[in-house]
Amino acid sequence: MSQRHKVTIRCNRCNEKFILRGRKERGRVDTGFKQCLCSNAVDFEIEEEALI
Repeated sequence: MSQRHKVTIRCNRCNEKFILRGRKERGRVDTGFKQCLCSNAVDFEIEEEALI
């Protein structure tokens, strides 16, 4: 069974912030996020919060 999560992603290069919803399956949350507007694809601070 998958759980819904609120995911906050902050780019460590340009400090842009994204708040997304995703589903946690097999220990990983999938939001569909690929890269920041500044073309950064690897340097992020990620926080997850389970939604009830």
